[in-house]
Amino acid sequence: MRVNFTVNGAEETVDDVWEGESLLYMLRERMGLPGSKNACEQGECGSCTVYLDGVPACSCLVAAGQVEGREVITVEGLAEGSTGADDQKLDPVQEAFVEAGAVQCGFCTPGLIVQSHDLIERNPDPSDAEIREALAGNLCRCTGYEKILDAVRLAASRKAEAAAQ
Repeated sequence: MRVNFTVNGAEETVDDVWEGESLLYMLRERMGLPGSKNACEQGECGSCTVYLDGVPACSCLVAAGQVEGREVITVEGLAEGSTGADDQKLDPVQEAFVEAGAVQCGFCTPGLIVQSHDLIERNPDPSDAEIREALAGNLCRCTGYEKILDAVRLAASRKAEAAAQ
């Protein structure tokens, strides 16, 4: 099957897609977008979270054929200039995760970044309880979550500062 969709702002066509293939597999193995991680394959960990038509979704649970004519944004697509690896400007959420030390093994990080980005877009000044609720579907085995909370707070404060200017 052929799938035509938009990924990270670019129109894409992927041929020879198997009917049961997941969006996650198509992104990683066919398109060379390894940001979304393959961890549980059951929608339980959040490592594969992407935007699907502007809504966070576990790409392991979405059949590749379901994205026909739709828009997907991966963690790579959050960075400005995401089509060229050398000239990317990280999204403020990505920068905050690096600066706050919220990245250890990195396996959960892409999903956490996409989910945090969505939270801050919807709620530019989230409380700790709102951050915890928004990230409840994303599992991390390394960080203990405090640095992740720090990163989301930092990203939200920077977005507020930028909006005030």
